[in-house]
Amino acid sequence: MKAAWETRNLGDVCRVIGGGTPPKDRPEYYSGDIPWATVRDMRQEIITETECKITKQAVKTSATNIIPKGNVVIATRVGLGKICILGQDTAINQDLRGIVPNNAKFLSERFLFWWLKSIAHLIEQEGTGATVKGIKLPFVKSLQVPVPPPNEQLRIVDTLDEAFDGIATAKANTEKNLQNARAFFESHLESIFLRRRAAWKERLLRDVCDLQNGFAFKSTSYVKESNTLNIRMSNIRIGGVFDSEHNKRFLPDSFAKEFSTFLLKEGDLIIAMTDMASEPKILGVPTLVKNQNGCNFLMNQRVGKLHRFSDDLFVPYLRYFLTCRTIREFYRQKGAGGLQINISKGDILSATIPIPPLGEQKAIAGHLDTLTEEIRHFESVYKQKLAAVEELKETLLAAAFAGGL
Repeated sequence: MKAAWETRNLGDVCRVIGGGTPPKDRPEYYSGDIPWATVRDMRQEIITETECKITKQAVKTSATNIIPKGNVVIATRVGLGKICILGQDTAINQDLRGIVPNNAKFLSERFLFWWLKSIAHLIEQEGTGATVKGIKLPFVKSLQVPVPPPNEQLRIVDTLDEAFDGIATAKANTEKNLQNARAFFESHLESIFLRRRAAWKERLLRDVCDLQNGFAFKSTSYVKESNTLNIRMSNIRIGGVFDSEHNKRFLPDSFAKEFSTFLLKEGDLIIAMTDMASEPKILGVPTLVKNQNGCNFLMNQRVGKLHRFSDDLFVPYLRYFLTCRTIREFYRQKGAGGLQINISKGDILSATIPIPPLGEQKAIAGHLDTLTEEIRHFESVYKQKLAAVEELKETLLAAAFAGGL
């Protein structure tokens, strides 16, 4: 079947159309009704909405071009590998290229879309540049596009559309199940700490423990590699996961002795005292220090270590309490700042914590440990399913353009 397919240079069968950005110092250019797309708008396979809309005058006075509805746009600088179809006539900026067939009866837009999706990894690999990677126009035009007969293009497109619709449904269901598992745990956790029993006391956190701030290590102190890691708020991941491998920052090994007051050890309970500027938000998220593997962990300024616990407080119980949505919202309201909210030691310790008898605290923590392991097992299964879905997509695309469908 593939023997009847032609192979042509993309530039011979399509117009490769560039874009541009109207002057940002002319706000009136951005008050129109013409969609203007950037890489940020390439979140879904079909672009139906854009962050900005521009005027006809903006189109006339800049390098942007309007790509007709139904055609493909690709990212050629920033976001390499992103391929989308336009759901409406849309102007594009300089980081995108519109790929418009010269003759849609010879090469259909939808077939072109699926083929470009199948080689997205090759486009990404071709990127060059020190900070922002891009691909050049001659490379795009020289891409070898297969051109089956029109009826074969239609058959491939119909097959892929149907298969990917089913894959999208399966992926959405899997992600929903994963969200439901997490939501169930959060709801159950919340219900435990919101209920009050006669034997439970209420204490201020400062009455049952203390908090130590980290040290403000200077970025100029970082070294290329050592056996001493600076543990920062970004090492505390959503869900209370401790990740010392995330965005590593090394300090001189001599600092372990010089700043020994700020050394962390396995099992220490730490908490994020500053939010991330972007998602996910981790202000107030607690975690236990793990996986030192012989490394020294030095605590950064915006990480706090809870210690000096009273005899009637079981530390794992405290960790689950601090994980509750209610207490994290309390900390968010107490905090100050814009994108990165900060909270003080005093405000953290001002929270009220319910204190059941010690035996009940241990029972609650044990129950939540078991539930956590079950949720993690579910997450592992769901993530494997999502990985399998992505692998199936790649397999289908490869088969489609190798004549295997």
